[in-house]
Amino acid sequence: MSAKSDALERAVTDYIQARTALDNAPGARASALADRMFARVATLAAPRIRYFTRAYGLADVAEDAAQACAIALHRAAERYDPARARFTTYVNWQLRAELQALRHRLHGDQRCAGRRQVTAIVSLDALHDDGDDAWLVDPAAEASTERGAADGLAELAADRLVEDWAARRRAGLARASHDDSRVEKRVAAEKALVRGQLMATDAAERLRESDRHVVRRAIADIVRHAGTAMPG
Repeated sequence: MSAKSDALERAVTDYIQARTALDNAPGARASALADRMFARVATLAAPRIRYFTRAYGLADVAEDAAQACAIALHRAAERYDPARARFTTYVNWQLRAELQALRHRLHGDQRCAGRRQVTAIVSLDALHDDGDDAWLVDPAAEASTERGAADGLAELAADRLVEDWAARRRAGLARASHDDSRVEKRVAAEKALVRGQLMATDAAERLRESDRHVVRRAIADIVRHAGTAMPG
């Protein structure tokens, strides 16, 4: 997370504390402190408000957009639950929703054919010059992408291993039975069972003993043939 985003997180935390203090002990001093804390939140959120205003093609009505975003920012700060998400993520959705509603009021439903399209080209160089680009970097994106890629590769590997095992299992059953439909039905059921358990971490407690036997036998066979089944 960028330094600006971290600062916004701290500012909204300070605002929540000030607002809680005001609720518990109303008074002019507590009210003034809450106002100052919210003003700090608004100042730190200004770069992303400018960015979204341009991204939604509302630069020509920047004042209206600023008022809409102020409402969204105040609503986000009032409703924010730190246990559910970071404020920078939560407020982005609030700002987008308010600006989308404003654009709809001004220009109609952009999804409908024949309506005037409102677009804007937002220059990253301009954002950098304005100092508004730092918060665009999502530090969680790389880790999330890597986890997604790892999960995808694991899925593909599991599919390949199970398919290879199923082919061997089918051939073995076919040698003992001439009922092809029965063999296919059994292989399909066992393949689904093995595939599900191969990717599960707590599957053993959920299986019947007969199913455990199928899974243990299949995994032993998969391990034995894994060296030749998967490309190097």
